[in-house]
Amino acid sequence: MNKKHIRQKAKTDRQMLSEEEIEDKSLAIANQVLRLDIWNKLYYHLFLTIEKQKEINTEYILQILAGKDKEIVISKCNFEALSMTHFLLTDNTKIKKNSYNVPEPVDGLEVPDAKIDVVFVPLLAYDKQGNRVGYGKGFYDNFLNKCKPETIKIGLSFFPPEEKIEDVSKSDVKLNFCVTPDAIFSFTN
Repeated sequence: MNKKHIRQKAKTDRQMLSEEEIEDKSLAIANQVLRLDIWNKLYYHLFLTIEKQKEINTEYILQILAGKDKEIVISKCNFEALSMTHFLLTDNTKIKKNSYNVPEPVDGLEVPDAKIDVVFVPLLAYDKQGNRVGYGKGFYDNFLNKCKPETIKIGLSFFPPEEKIEDVSKSDVKLNFCVTPDAIFSFTN
């Protein structure tokens, strides 16, 4: 299937989930994340949940990172440049939803792309080769292309992979892993 059809299917599948299912599956995903061999790193980029889109509740992963005393990085989007600026999440960080309902830091201590060791990547769907389908604006592909090559890219999904995304482009960045409530999928890039 192509990205457009996969995107529509994934949005429909997500809308079918109840709030209770989202919470249960989000907690199961966080427990799976604990099994990954990533805990010797320092800077972890995490997306904040867009509840309206029925995204994974990343609060559980946030608690794990805080409990492991990791540096947590969150982003603010620039919709004109389709880019993101990254900020260290601290006790003083103020979070505000932008016009697209995306929770973002108002300001803070900026963190360069090259410092980030692990990125938890939002997605609508992914395939067995590690390609992902997001919302289609390219924010994460632009960001991930600026990260150091060894940065670990981890998708989070409620669902198993699609067989194959047909219209992958050269600028699309593959995942290293995708974590679901029941499994961890590993991709060799």
